[in-house]
Amino acid sequence: MTSTEAHEDLNSPDPAAASDSSNPAARQGSPWMVAPHRTAVVAGAVEDAVRRALAEDRAEDDVTTRWAVPDGTRAQARVVACQGGVIAGTAIPAEVYRQLGDVVVTGHVQDGDRVRAGQDLLTLAGPAREIITGERTALNFLQRMSGIATAAAAFAQAVAGLPVRILDTRKTAPGLRALDKAAVGAGGVRNHRLDLAAMVLLKENHIAAAGGVSAAIAAVRARNTQGIAVEVEVESTAQAIEALHAEVEWIMLDNMSIEEMRYIVALRGTEGPRLEASGNITLSTVRSVAQTGVDAISVGGITHSAPAFDLSLLLTPTTLAGESPRAAADGRPAQRFG
Repeated sequence: MTSTEAHEDLNSPDPAAASDSSNPAARQGSPWMVAPHRTAVVAGAVEDAVRRALAEDRAEDDVTTRWAVPDGTRAQARVVACQGGVIAGTAIPAEVYRQLGDVVVTGHVQDGDRVRAGQDLLTLAGPAREIITGERTALNFLQRMSGIATAAAAFAQAVAGLPVRILDTRKTAPGLRALDKAAVGAGGVRNHRLDLAAMVLLKENHIAAAGGVSAAIAAVRARNTQGIAVEVEVESTAQAIEALHAEVEWIMLDNMSIEEMRYIVALRGTEGPRLEASGNITLSTVRSVAQTGVDAISVGGITHSAPAFDLSLLLTPTTLAGESPRAAADGRPAQRFG
């Protein structure tokens, strides 16, 4: 899969909205600058991220496991949800154990599934050493991605029934953006731009360095021969009015009050640029923001502050070194890792 396939051009219109004239996204003019809900990950991102994580953990030099667990011991394990929420990253444990060796991973859920506390997500079977060595790397990815998916789903649910889109941001973990944004998609939220080349977004420092809102927009327009969508961030009603008179596709309303946003929405009318609200928006405020009439709301906290999803790996030896195989249900207690 190519990067384009996994994260469609942010200038592409929302397919669901295109046929719905009552949806603000269907208005004539600039398209939605968001990619359709995807849980697929850019090709190679998982393999590369896992390789780096195992190297960081020095998995080949796990002295504790190598010295404490006899070679030849085999085991089964379950990855169990310790809370309810939305799961993402289900393909990653299989890649962790593929790179480590000989553990068979069986998935019981898919990205985007809502699970309950106590539910089995994955089962593993193979050498106990490999299962234990890889468990923290596998759980780290699952916990982060499922935490993001759960947070995204909460924001999507909070604005259910309103004609607005929740978007993520570039406030992702360095080196893990493709995974973070895939997790966002699993939670039912759309991706904002994937990287700096995806669209023009004139922010506070660009505007200051260019000499103002109009000057920054004019400079971009003079060089934008590819027709890349342009968004400008504004911090006041005066800046918003200036941007409304410029030819941009999107205006980001940064840290504005509900009253200011309603006023700018009214000024914009039905034919102007799309309006995106941003800045310190929480679950308790997002619906009020959505009710102002903005077209989209970007929430950085979905990726930069989502709590880790609570998971455990429970292991039961099935064959000790030098012993004949025994069933996992022989009464031997499972050991909790995580």
